[in-house]
Amino acid sequence: MDWEPVIGLEIHTQLLTKSKAFSGASATYGAVPNTQACAVDIALPGVLPVFNREAARMAVKFGLAIGAHINHHSVFARKNYFYPDLPKGYQISQYEIPVVAQGKVTIEIDGQEKVIGITRAHLEEDAGKSLHEDFHGMTGIDLNRAGTPLLEIVSEPDLRSAKEAVAYMKKLHQLVVYLGICDGNMQEGSFRCDANVSVRPKGSEKFGTRAEIKNVNSFRFVEKAIEYEIERQIDLLESGKTVVQETRLYDSDKNVTRSMRGKEEAMDYRYFPDPDLPPLVIDEPFVADVAATLPELPDAKRARFMKEFGLSPYDAGVLTSTRAMAQYYEDALAASKADPKLVANWIASELSGYLNRDNRDIGESPVTAQMLAGLVARIADDTISGKIAKDVLAAMWDGEGDADAVIEKKGLKQITDTSAIEQVIDEVMAKNPKQLEQYRAGQEKLFGYFVGQVMRASGGKANPAAVNELLKKKLAG
Repeated sequence: MDWEPVIGLEIHTQLLTKSKAFSGASATYGAVPNTQACAVDIALPGVLPVFNREAARMAVKFGLAIGAHINHHSVFARKNYFYPDLPKGYQISQYEIPVVAQGKVTIEIDGQEKVIGITRAHLEEDAGKSLHEDFHGMTGIDLNRAGTPLLEIVSEPDLRSAKEAVAYMKKLHQLVVYLGICDGNMQEGSFRCDANVSVRPKGSEKFGTRAEIKNVNSFRFVEKAIEYEIERQIDLLESGKTVVQETRLYDSDKNVTRSMRGKEEAMDYRYFPDPDLPPLVIDEPFVADVAATLPELPDAKRARFMKEFGLSPYDAGVLTSTRAMAQYYEDALAASKADPKLVANWIASELSGYLNRDNRDIGESPVTAQMLAGLVARIADDTISGKIAKDVLAAMWDGEGDADAVIEKKGLKQITDTSAIEQVIDEVMAKNPKQLEQYRAGQEKLFGYFVGQVMRASGGKANPAAVNELLKKKLAG
């Protein structure tokens, strides 16, 4: 039987507020364990929560970016469950009326676009964190994260492969970072995913029994976990067994999912409106104010780069991967006034190679946009060749100064004087009489050999275009 996976993702996005969702405690990552859990976060008697207005702004910003409906009246509820990392015994969340509903994003798979529906994005507080390392068979609890504001983004079950799931997750990751509402740091848990996976016979409209894979925090692990879970469920069904609805954990060391607990339904959480919090009311002026702060979004920026600068889809994609990268490109382009494709090539290939090698973001590049502009300008005005420019960039990356300083210091200025180039060509021809005879006898493939010898003799400084033109005349001699 042919099987079809049905996948929906719940993305937990930690919002970049300075304080927590319902208290004034710091939401900064990395503090000493249990030093940022205040009385409100752990619901000590006599305290009252007060909602963080900035978290509402960020939620609305996301909703507008995905073309969603913004509910002007939404309700906070208590979601009751009992785990050591949830000191209240309940989580403040949204259930029946979320702040954001019915949006969509478009992903691209193998050159084909697919629209993925987003059911809702609701506001809630995060739980603490269980620590299993260095406790010798016990578990430590760090409550610093308890109360940190989250936006939980719930997709429709529109995804049909692990590859699609990763593409969708990457699209959302790019979007929330572009919007400035999340730092996207997956290692720190700022952006993590629960994947709901089921399989059904191909062509069937009925959903199979789903399993939830909890708290996966890397794109690679999401893909591997979903692929494993699809195969696990197919094997069960084809052997006559049934899939149990449950929550599972992904073990990256063994590349397996394993049962964690039975999957709760909404009724198990006993949702009810939080009696300490009034409804969240968002009026039109608030929405309009947030809309005015929206940046140019990734898809729009990519389309503009292709149209305005004539870039390929690949280069435009690389250069709009982050807001910082796109700004770097536009700054370098404005400073150099060079061909947009030439500037794009040097950022998307050579500079990105150094960034990837040293695991740096564009904001950490020792070569600023203005410095790169200077390098490209020297290529454009024939001061240096593209080959020499690579050596100049390497020196710039190592902190040896801007392009002009490196060129001057290392004596790398390109030779454009035709008489000087002709002199080098004459010397090369004189040193290679056999090859010259073979070339003139019809072995034209030796032209490349002569080009290489001339460039070597000039220390790579001869203008390549001039070398080719002059060499053809001389060899024909």
